[in-house]
Amino acid sequence: MKIVRFLAGTQPKYGILEGDQIYPCYGDPFEGLAKQGNPVNRDSVRLLAPVSPPNIICLGLNYKRHVEECKYPTPLTPLLFFKTTTTVCGPGDPIILPLHNPDEIDYEVELAIVIGKKAKRVSLKEVDKVVLGFTVANDVTNRGTQFKDGQWAKGKSYDTFCPLGPAIDTDVEEDNLDIMCRIDGKVMQRSNTSDLLFSICHLVSYISECMTLLPGTIILTGTPEGVGFTRTPPVYLKEGQVVECEIQGIGILSNPVIREV
Repeated sequence: MKIVRFLAGTQPKYGILEGDQIYPCYGDPFEGLAKQGNPVNRDSVRLLAPVSPPNIICLGLNYKRHVEECKYPTPLTPLLFFKTTTTVCGPGDPIILPLHNPDEIDYEVELAIVIGKKAKRVSLKEVDKVVLGFTVANDVTNRGTQFKDGQWAKGKSYDTFCPLGPAIDTDVEEDNLDIMCRIDGKVMQRSNTSDLLFSICHLVSYISECMTLLPGTIILTGTPEGVGFTRTPPVYLKEGQVVECEIQGIGILSNPVIREV
C-alpha cells in the first residue's frame, strides 16, 4: 500500500495511492485508514510530505562506499544526528538556498523509515511490527556551516532541508532497493540499499535502546556515494535547478532550488 498526504481544501488529508488515483481516507496511518468517497487524480491535488514527524533522527556514514569517498574511518556503531522538524517540506516544494553559504549546499538522497507505533527497546525480531513503511528523503546539507561548526545540527537544519515523499510504501523490501539522485536529469548518486553498513533492523533496534520512537518519527538511513563535496571540483545546488531523488518501488521526490530573499 502507498499512503500519501495531500491538501484537501485548506486541510491536510491522508489517502491511498493506486496508480494515478488517490482515494481519500478517514483516519491516519497510525490508528488506521478507511477509504472515503470517490478517488481524485494525483495531478489534481498538491501532495504534502507524507508525514509530519515528531522527530527526525539521522544516520551519517552508513553506506560503505560513501565512507570510502569521504576518506573517514568506518563507524563501529551507528553515527546519529538530528534535523529539526522545521526542515520538512513536500514534493514540489522549493529547497531554499539560505543566506549563509548559499553556494555550498549539498544533496543527499536517503531511504527514510517511518515509525508506525510507539516503541522502546525493540528487538531485531520485533522491528517489522513498529515500522509503518518507507519514503524518500533528501538530507540537504549546508557544508560551509557543517565543516565550520565541527558538528552537524545547524548545517542540516535550515528550513526546507528535509524534503520527504511522495508516498509511504508499506510493502517495499528495504534491503535491496536501487537508490538515485539526479540534478537537472544528470545522475549524481546511484547505489543500492544492500550497501548499507548497518541494516534497517539494526538501526531501529539500536536507536530504540536509548529513546522512545513515537508514531510518525522519521529515521534517515544515510546517503550513498556521489555527494557534492567529495567531487573535484565540488558540485553544489544552484538556483533554478531541479533535484530528483528516486528509490525503487517508492517513487520520485522532485524539488526545485531557489534562493532565500
